[in-house]
Formats: sequence, structure tokens, C-alpha cells
Amino acid sequence: MDRRSMLKTGGGALGALGGALAAGCATGVADSTPRSPFKVAAVTLPIAGSDEVFPVRRIYCIGRNYAAHAREMGSDPTREPPFFFQKPSDAVQFVAPGTVGDHPYPSLTKNYHYELELVAALKSGGTRIAKEDALQHVYGYAVGLDMTRRDLQRFMGDQKKPWEIGKSFDHSAPIGPIHPVAMTKHYTQGRIVLTVNGQIKQEADLSYMIWSVAEQIAQLSEAFELKAGDIIYSGTPENVGPVVKGDLLVGHIDGLPDLQVRIV
Repeated sequence: MDRRSMLKTGGGALGALGGALAAGCATGVADSTPRSPFKVAAVTLPIAGSDEVFPVRRIYCIGRNYAAHAREMGSDPTREPPFFFQKPSDAVQFVAPGTVGDHPYPSLTKNYHYELELVAALKSGGTRIAKEDALQHVYGYAVGLDMTRRDLQRFMGDQKKPWEIGKSFDHSAPIGPIHPVAMTKHYTQGRIVLTVNGQIKQEADLSYMIWSVAEQIAQLSEAFELKAGDIIYSGTPENVGPVVKGDLLVGHIDGLPDLQVRIV
């Protein structure tokens, strides 16, 4: 083989080798991308009337958004605006309509409270969202409970420390399926009622909110970049109170299926 032929053959071999290396990188053989040593389950909620699920990114909650509840918690709704806090996304406890979910009484508390709320689920977001544009970011709504270890919340508050331990714990956000706006409506009014063992404990109208869902989205977007998958617990009416093991809680909002849990 003459030198010219050897160079041609060698060049072809080198080209083939380069192609193989490129193919190996493309298929991940030589990929150095970090991999997780374990899997973390995605947090999702069923979407009513569909086989799709809603991926939960963050849970935002608004405090003292009904005037009467603000007063019972020692606040003045005419001077103190509502505030926001978060729960971890995996605090959700999905309960299917027509079923009763077993809700575990949590550790460390002797004063465990219910708070019934309308939940708004976002399909998009942004920052500095105008109130007039806010509802176009809502994908749907659900019924939710913001369960609270009230004694821990108050103890930490009295010490001027964060009271996350009173709000952000396992199963602290029971919720039903997400109902798309296309199937229902935007909930600006309607009866919201919670019963415990058949007795009415909370009763109000969604129109009694100090800040509407649209205003909540606008205010939240001033502090955070909202994104698809965020859900917002929109506040609870007055008469929050304690539950014990064996109690049956039924949350009702006009136009949505009831949310039922039993404390176990």
C-alpha cells in the first residue's frame, strides 16, 4: 500500500472513530451528566373529567382573608392586610369525591385546627401581574383544608419565631380534584361551609373575602414569580376550631364536590 493509500485509509478510520465518539455522546455512553441516586415522587392532583393530572409546584396560603376570622385571630382587617406563607408541595393529601380520607392526627400537638378554603390552581404566572389580568392565569379550583397545629403556631409566634412547624407538616393540605375553569367558573361568590360530625362550624360566602383570588394573585406576584403548578389556598372564614380522633370533617363550597376526611 502506498503512502497516499495509507493516509486515505487512516483518515477514514479516524473519521469513523470520531463518528463513533459523537454517537456515543449522543446516546449517553460518554455522558457525564449527574444522576440522582434515588427517585423523588412527583406531586400531582387529578383533574376532574380527565385522565390528566395537575403537577403541584408550590402551595401558597393567605392568612386572615375574611374579616371575621381576622378579628377572631386578634387582627384588625381595616388596618392589617392579609399575609402569605407556604406549605411544602408534598403536604397535599388528595381525597377523591365521594370518599372519606383518613387524616392522621399529627405529632407534637394537642390543639389541632381545621380551616376550610377555596383553592385556586395556576396554569401560568409571572411577576407584577395586574389584577385585571390575574384570572387568566387560573387553570381551575378545588376545595381544600389548611390544617394547623394551633398550639405550636401560637407558641412560636409568642416567641417571635417562624411558626412554620404549625402549618407546614405532612398531610397538612387535604384537597379534592382540580376542576378546570372551562368546566365550571371563577368562584367569586357562593356558600362555603364546614361541618364536624354533622354540626356546622364554619359558614360564610366567598364574596366575604377581603382580597379576591385575582387580588391575591396580583399581590403574590409582587413578591414571587408565580408559575404553572402553583396552588393558592385563599383563606378561611371565622370559627376555626379543634378536632380530635374520630371526628368527621365535611367541607362544602357551592359548585364543587364535598371534601371529606376523618381524623385518625
